[in-house]
Amino acid sequence: MAELLGGFQTSQALYVVAKLDVATLLDDGPMTVADLAAACGAQPEPLARLIRALAPMGIFRRLPDGTVETTPLGATLSANRPDSARPLALFWMETHYLPFSELLHTARTGEAAATLYLGEPFFRWVTGSPERVELLTSAMAFATEGPRAAMFEGYRLPPGEVVADIGGASGSVLARLLEGEPDRRGVVFDLPDVVPDARKFLEERGLADRVEVVGGDFFEAVPRADVYVLSYVLHDWDDDACRRILRSIGEAGGPDARLVLVEGVVPEGDEPHPTKLVDLVMLGMQGGGKERTEDEFAQLLASAGFTLDRVVATPSPYSFLEASRTP
Repeated sequence: MAELLGGFQTSQALYVVAKLDVATLLDDGPMTVADLAAACGAQPEPLARLIRALAPMGIFRRLPDGTVETTPLGATLSANRPDSARPLALFWMETHYLPFSELLHTARTGEAAATLYLGEPFFRWVTGSPERVELLTSAMAFATEGPRAAMFEGYRLPPGEVVADIGGASGSVLARLLEGEPDRRGVVFDLPDVVPDARKFLEERGLADRVEVVGGDFFEAVPRADVYVLSYVLHDWDDDACRRILRSIGEAGGPDARLVLVEGVVPEGDEPHPTKLVDLVMLGMQGGGKERTEDEFAQLLASAGFTLDRVVATPSPYSFLEASRTP
């Protein structure tokens, strides 16, 4: 229990390592703490103590010659890796950590801890700063290249020429889904403050010629498409808000629209599953946002005029949930 209660110490120590870019500095091999400290702008003695505390957790190895190296686990905080967890460390600790201190308020009132702490809803606060938007899009890209990367292997979207990624952030999910699909065109749709990052990302991936980037509000209207992808979007919202998003899609796509949700599906019972801790994050940060079971997704979709056709489980903690308009 004491170890669980002290989790805040570990998360803060890992954040310091990520912020100072210690793992990146160690990519080329072991270094002394003194050299590390000089390179990252830290004091040697506090840095040595951080490393000593994290070494038993499998983040660092302290070698007999007095140098330090990262383990494979610690190396995931390097900025050089395509699946780097560093963006997630920065995003969570710079946007979630302090608001989560008001979780008791959520339990007593139902209001998101973040709303109380920040003075406004979380996403409004995030999109109010270009720096925070960049943190958000980088963290979402990590989820695509890291924990969710394995889920794209072998999966093919339902038929349709135009695929719209609604709430698509950087477009990283759409880019993965369009790999090996040269005949399909895409649309990344997100808030006007977010889509500039998508344009840059798609240009880097060589997709700018067949993926359009559109800014807007998915509660009001979305672009016309044949297939709509909602990647980890519905879990941010309560059922009423989700229905508004789904109805926007239904109105734009018409009776033949196909829908693909990329979400974690909460299993029944008490078995461990990442969605159960993510649900705790949603409770504190979004209030009405939540993770859902398969039955809850089916009921939500039905209430907005969609039928859940199938759930495609993947090697990752995430699934594809395919749905069509209810006749």
